[in-house]
Amino acid sequence: MSTAPEPRRRRAGVERTTNETSLAVMVDLDGTGQYDIDTGIGFLDHMLAQLARHGLIDLHVRARGDLHIDGHHTTEDCGIALGQAVAKALGDKRGITRYGHAYVPMDDALSRVALDISGRPYLAWRVRFTVERLGGLDTELVREWFHAFAQNAGLTLHVECLSGDNNHHIVESCFKALARALSTAMAIDLKRADTVPSTKGSLGEIA
Repeated sequence: MSTAPEPRRRRAGVERTTNETSLAVMVDLDGTGQYDIDTGIGFLDHMLAQLARHGLIDLHVRARGDLHIDGHHTTEDCGIALGQAVAKALGDKRGITRYGHAYVPMDDALSRVALDISGRPYLAWRVRFTVERLGGLDTELVREWFHAFAQNAGLTLHVECLSGDNNHHIVESCFKALARALSTAMAIDLKRADTVPSTKGSLGEIA
């Protein structure tokens, strides 16, 4: 008696080294939210931990960058490497739900994320901050991380803060909403487990 093959475990690793940063990222999209993260920027570590825990993604990140200059290269390159790892782990995207959205409140803050694992990278960003830094992270770099992640994961990504005054809460609700929306979109739709969710028959892959 034959049995159905075990589903492919969606894991991938990416290493990225430039004159500015050195990164190693590993993801398991079918994990339980375990994480081991060290970027040298404490607040960024905290946000990536939210992505892992609330997205049920096992995540390992090691990053070393030119923090004596500022956090820009390290933050952006973390988004690039993590996006590439997610795209690599998704493969041809066969069977995925494809679309996801989430509203996440955190005290005064309420954020909404909607996304399409489309292979057509795009970021719509409607989030404003009233302080320049949170811990060791410049708040302007939050958008840079989301943009780098969307471009390299192949996401059409809309992020909007609907209300909020506390900047920490705003950023954290954005990351948690991304995690929840991504978890939904990456989930396997059992009704279409053997098909790619597109009338084209394929979804663009990011090189």
